[in-house]
Amino acid sequence: MRILGLTGGIGMGKSTTAALLKRAGIRLFDADATVAALQAPHGAALPGIGRLVPGSVRDGVLDRAVLRQAALSDPAVMQGLEAIIHPLVRRARERFVQRARRDGCRWVVLDIPLLFETGAQRICDRVAVVSAPASLQRQRVLRRGRMTPAQIDAVIARQMPDAVRRRRADVVIETGLSRHETVRQVRRLLHAMREGSPAAWAAAGGKPA
Repeated sequence: MRILGLTGGIGMGKSTTAALLKRAGIRLFDADATVAALQAPHGAALPGIGRLVPGSVRDGVLDRAVLRQAALSDPAVMQGLEAIIHPLVRRARERFVQRARRDGCRWVVLDIPLLFETGAQRICDRVAVVSAPASLQRQRVLRRGRMTPAQIDAVIARQMPDAVRRRRADVVIETGLSRHETVRQVRRLLHAMREGSPAAWAAAGGKPA
């Protein structure tokens, strides 16, 4: 079994790319969905979060606004939150990979925003980075209506720069043109995964095996 790491900054279009891969039948581990489950009512991460940020958890329910404000205003809180969340996500990822191997999957995708930051790229055979112009990135996040412009800038500043991700990628998926173009690029990536030849990876924008 081979593993494709999928990553990209906030608002880059990673969720769209992941959905296209999943629709094509590739089994996918969604780190964001795993975090959401860990932070759901009475989720496994809430006791630790409640101790880290008093008042952020009430009656087994997370107040996301309180947690977001604390994390954005104090780097120590963000570090503490990562120390709680990352090991739990890593264990869930390991269980996913083990199940996929048992089921005989040829390829799986690890959809992880902090792929490089957490070192998860080390278990991947290839890495695809999803990228878009910075102005479009901010527009997309603003449209979600969950963060102020200042909060968006703070999140982007903490993430690995897009240029660095692109340099470390095997394949870059550009989502700043049109949905049709994104679909075309994902199809080329899927072909490379199935074909496996250096020519197919080159056509997908990848580096030779």
